[in-house]
Amino acid sequence: MMLRAALRTFRSRLLAPVLEKESSSSGDRLLLLQGKNACHVSRSLDHIDTLSDIEFGIYSQWGEDGILEWLIQRLPISSKRFIEFGVEDYREANTRFLLINRNWRGLVIDGSPENMEHVRNEEIYWRHDLAALSAFINRDNISDLIAQSGFSGSVGVLSVDIDGNDYWVWEAIECVRADVVVCEYNAVFGDVHPITIPYRPDFRRTAAHRSNLYYGASISALRLLASRKGYELIGTNRAGVNAFCVRRELFSRVAPMVECKEPNPSLFREARGEDGALTFVSGVGRLEKIRDMPVVRVDTGRTVLLRELDRVYSDKWQRAMCSKPK
Repeated sequence: MMLRAALRTFRSRLLAPVLEKESSSSGDRLLLLQGKNACHVSRSLDHIDTLSDIEFGIYSQWGEDGILEWLIQRLPISSKRFIEFGVEDYREANTRFLLINRNWRGLVIDGSPENMEHVRNEEIYWRHDLAALSAFINRDNISDLIAQSGFSGSVGVLSVDIDGNDYWVWEAIECVRADVVVCEYNAVFGDVHPITIPYRPDFRRTAAHRSNLYYGASISALRLLASRKGYELIGTNRAGVNAFCVRRELFSRVAPMVECKEPNPSLFREARGEDGALTFVSGVGRLEKIRDMPVVRVDTGRTVLLRELDRVYSDKWQRAMCSKPK
């Protein structure tokens, strides 16, 4: 009995890594098959109400895979290359499906050396032309990081998600001409004022405010920046996380196909307490947690406190976030 038990233990220890790898590989193949089927369906959708209609997530967190796929199918993409930063270990990202499904070339950047080492040890790193760079991004180094990695010029997709200086970093990028830009916005900042956090090169979201709600820029700030850089907002995902902007010269190719391009508020409850645990504060209550924090109006350059702004949410957003129906 003891020998049999020992043999079972030995076999399980020996086979577990193999079985885990086979299971992971089979799961990836199934995900890719499901993604390809979803892509096939989206090709027939030449008119949609909002970008939410064509969301699906294979490796993305909030349905960005489907939105990017739908846009790429309909745009004359200038380069089958992408840049994404703030990817953590790249298991969940906006461009991973592009890499695996369309075999695009890509550059991913994250501040954690451990995360980038994980990417370099993945099978996708030798199967595809992917560069993984470890660097803490700020507005002064981003263009150099991109240029030194050989990704200056035209790219199909630029994805910006660093939970902090997103506005300032995108503003600073001058060496890239992207057809589609995906940029995270902070819906807690509302949709009325073009505001962002004041720039700090060492900004870290978790240290900036204990609630974890103080970061990034409002959708109005990103829309204004997009216009200044030659882009038009085509919409956001349903969850109210990412804005999708198309280069102005290409915008007319897809604009008539999207009925409503207005951005969505967020309803998710990621606020943290002093102990770091989720507090599940919802709706407009999230704004109260950070009302004494400073923001910069990017239209005037003036720094104000959030509580000094007379109105942060439009009627539409206010109604959407209201916890009690009227």
